[in-house]
Amino acid sequence: MNVPRQNWLLTRRHALKGLGVTMALPFLDCMQPLRAATADPALKARRSVFIYLPNGVCTADYQIKEAGPDYKLSKPLVSLEPHRDVVTPFSGLHHPNGLGNHHNCQSIWLTGGKIGQSVRNTISVDQLMAQVTAPITRYSSLELSNQGGSLAVNPDGIQLPATFSPGLAFRELFEDPKGGIAKQRRGYQRRGSIIDAVLDEARSLSGQLGNEDKGRLEQYLTAVREVEIRTERSDKWLDTPRPKIEPSIHSKLNRDISLQMLGDYLRTMYDIIVLAFQTDMTRVATFATGLEGQGPAVPEIGIKQDRHSLSHHNGNPDLMRQLMESDAFNIAQFSYFIGRLKEVSDADGPLINTTMALYGSGMAYGHSHGNASLPLILAGGTKLGLKHGRHVDFNLVPEFKGYDKHPAIHFKPVNEKARLSNLLLTMAQKMNVKTEKFADSLGIVSEVSA
Repeated sequence: MNVPRQNWLLTRRHALKGLGVTMALPFLDCMQPLRAATADPALKARRSVFIYLPNGVCTADYQIKEAGPDYKLSKPLVSLEPHRDVVTPFSGLHHPNGLGNHHNCQSIWLTGGKIGQSVRNTISVDQLMAQVTAPITRYSSLELSNQGGSLAVNPDGIQLPATFSPGLAFRELFEDPKGGIAKQRRGYQRRGSIIDAVLDEARSLSGQLGNEDKGRLEQYLTAVREVEIRTERSDKWLDTPRPKIEPSIHSKLNRDISLQMLGDYLRTMYDIIVLAFQTDMTRVATFATGLEGQGPAVPEIGIKQDRHSLSHHNGNPDLMRQLMESDAFNIAQFSYFIGRLKEVSDADGPLINTTMALYGSGMAYGHSHGNASLPLILAGGTKLGLKHGRHVDFNLVPEFKGYDKHPAIHFKPVNEKARLSNLLLTMAQKMNVKTEKFADSLGIVSEVSA
């Protein structure tokens, strides 16, 4: 049998050196053997990012009124005009379990779980995706948040920690640990010894506990085992050099930025996500751009109140105008992110082709906490099997009388079957998650599935 020679094959972290600069190559076709490329499609880069806008939107200005390909972008969405070919705005999607909740909708945005003091949350869709991509990348997922409140939830319903500072996020991804690799490995070994001791002690206690305590102990041990897995994973990657970043990019991204310059902060975080995807450090990311109940102000355009205060506008025209301007500003930063994904390429072309980006909120009408028709925008992923170019409106059913005459649309779903979990399931399957159901999903969203 003739086996193709692969003298051209590059290592996973092959670097280009020249002019005193070392830069890691992005993930290229020539970094994987021919056999692997054809036998394991998971090695092909598939990426997803989820970006959260708190407190809903100014619905009177936000809502798109035309369905289909000939829709007109509303005032807050006009910055997306250059990207119409790779974006799909949605209307009418909702989480049945989120209806009637106040500020808990952020915690179930990516889980579809139920909310209550005695109810445990469920795994978020990004972490399901991370289970597929984790064996390939240095970091299984990237969690970012500017006011706390990570979107990522592990299988035990526990919210994962998120990084607030762009500089810290950059250093964790792209800088070697202080004290060197040997010191960090010793730390991992000490942590491993502690974990072993904890597990041994727990096993000895298990036989002495009642059923209820055993359940609590098992939940605790699951969390400990996750720490053990992450520790072993980190230790294995220690001998693989991090990508070396060009000095100009390093100085641009490795810095702390005040929320008094929200646009600079958001664009820096978006640039870090793009760089993490380009260098294949991770393929899954979440970014909460504000915390429900707060939401950052936008001082650089004269908006001094936080989004939560603006959302409770009680019909005040000035507050509604400011909320609309805040919406437009935040969506313009998302448009910048889409533009960056278009500009940066890997072996499969621009990153936008192999990256799905979901932007939106778990609330629609913040003034009265209406969350039945969520503002959502899906971008990218055309090479993963997504199609774009139209406004998908699930509110257009026979009993719907029109946006102007149906203010209750934000409180009671027009189409009960139009569930956000359907869209999350669609995205999960595009990331090669082997499942036919996610949370309360009823099926995929065929309108965007090519």
